[in-house]
Amino acid sequence: MKKEKKTSKTITDSTVDPDVLAYTVGDDPVLDLDLAVWDCMGTAAHVTMLSEMKGLKRPVVTKREAATVRRELGGIAALAEKGEFEIRVEDQDVHMAVERMLTERLGDLGKKIHTGRSRNDQVAVDVRLHMKDQILRTEAETVALAAELRAFGIRGGRTPLVGRTHLQPAMPSSVEMWATGHSEMVLDQLENLEAAYRLADLNPLGSAAGYGVPLPLDRRRTTELLAFSRPIHNCFGASMARGECEASLLSALAQLMAVLSRVAEDMILFSMPEFAYFRLPREYCTGSSIMPQKFNPDVLELMRSKAAQVLGLQTSALSLLHAMPGGYNRDLQDCKWLYMKGLSIARQTQRILAKVVAGTTVDAGRCRAAFTPGVFATDVALRMVAAGTPWRDAYHDVREQFAALYDGRPAEVAQMDPDDAVAAKTHEGTTGGIDHDLYAKREAEALESVSRRLGVLYAAKRSLLK
Repeated sequence: MKKEKKTSKTITDSTVDPDVLAYTVGDDPVLDLDLAVWDCMGTAAHVTMLSEMKGLKRPVVTKREAATVRRELGGIAALAEKGEFEIRVEDQDVHMAVERMLTERLGDLGKKIHTGRSRNDQVAVDVRLHMKDQILRTEAETVALAAELRAFGIRGGRTPLVGRTHLQPAMPSSVEMWATGHSEMVLDQLENLEAAYRLADLNPLGSAAGYGVPLPLDRRRTTELLAFSRPIHNCFGASMARGECEASLLSALAQLMAVLSRVAEDMILFSMPEFAYFRLPREYCTGSSIMPQKFNPDVLELMRSKAAQVLGLQTSALSLLHAMPGGYNRDLQDCKWLYMKGLSIARQTQRILAKVVAGTTVDAGRCRAAFTPGVFATDVALRMVAAGTPWRDAYHDVREQFAALYDGRPAEVAQMDPDDAVAAKTHEGTTGGIDHDLYAKREAEALESVSRRLGVLYAAKRSLLK
């Protein structure tokens, strides 16, 4: 007897081989749970626009019907926010799950909501709304970490700290300069996140499968309803921009993680017993299964690993895109996991690093004890310049003294007081010229911008799903 071939039914296909269905669906039933509220929001805007379309003999959806759909979408979104929304394998994704639920509740009216729309522009809208929300929340956490580093600098103050190049002692620095330098680098990552935000803030809805539809869709209206800055004008370009958006965000996250990894590496080095400038909080260190004395900086070491992971995710996204033909291709589905994973890693890393920084203390005695005469070499040469010696002559004179020491020959070298050396540099941005008000202003402005834009986004959500 011939064995009957198993198939599964979906909302878009009559029958699909279950292995093929599982392979193509992938992780979407899990990943798309994060998009459910945004899918409801995008659908509400689309249905509202359909009810307002001009030039048709009869409306696709009446305004009363649109209000009914929005009310049901609000209920589905509420389920999603409570973790009670389910995406079945047969649904394939969040879009079909929402359509299925609307059809179950509203009958033929639920079957109308996809008019003039493709899952291509639908998922692009969901992803961009999700990204806008997540980028702004990431920016707020970036500011929080920068502020924590600045606070560490204030606590450490002008405690002398050996500045290093090539990991070798170089010139006098301070705990304040080290901490606020990293703080500024973290704050500067807002520029990259903002670039990703600007790309995400463009509306692809109405591009359908990438070529538009023969209906008088009002793309400006959905742009207004969804609080996007403007529509992506070209429908074909709107379809192709989906992967670009994810890659742009991953690029920003990779650069952010590279900065965080460098903070972590400095903290690992400076907390080593050989340095002992910093003492990490015990509750953020782990032990050994065999060595009872160990308090290991595992959490900071993992930040280096996580930075490498996000860089790999960025590379994966760009590799996925680089040889893809124009128009929609299913490869783009895999971009979703890449950017979501990158966001998760970066946000978690920032929150944990802020905790570690907040609990770390400074051993001022060990910091000062690390100053050897060589750290003051440049300062000594510049004192000679101030007394009238040409710079290059002063440089070679001092270099010869330290070369003699290096070679084991007798030499007299000047030893300065570390605190005096730190206080002697007063120009902008050096040990005696750190402007905390400048950082505080940047932090406040960034948080105000984040709060304002989140307010606009969530006001649009409430208006559509009330």
